[in-house]
Amino acid sequence: MAIFFAEVLPRHSVTTGLLTRLLSGLQQGGSLKAVAEALGAPFALETFYRLRQRLRRRLDQMRVCLHREQRPPRSTQSDPLLQTFEHLRCAFPGEPDPAAGFQGHFQRAILG
Repeated sequence: MAIFFAEVLPRHSVTTGLLTRLLSGLQQGGSLKAVAEALGAPFALETFYRLRQRLRRRLDQMRVCLHREQRPPRSTQSDPLLQTFEHLRCAFPGEPDPAAGFQGHFQRAILG
């Protein structure tokens, strides 16, 4: 069994904190380009598009884990990625970085 550092996305340069801020910006209605530029991260815009694509491919595994902890909340979001982010926030309410909370709790990389 591997033990993960909660703030690290294995095999990625992006941290969970940056991922959480990206998803928060998307949840507030920003476009991916606008949110990525507002973050001021030293990565190319394509990095964030690939990151979002990889997250979408992992939604089924994330949702299975989250559902074991708590039922999903009612959501006004139509995007499954943002619905999962709401579920992630509800599952780890005291955690300022729910992506790190997920990895620390389940000892599983959020991006696989």
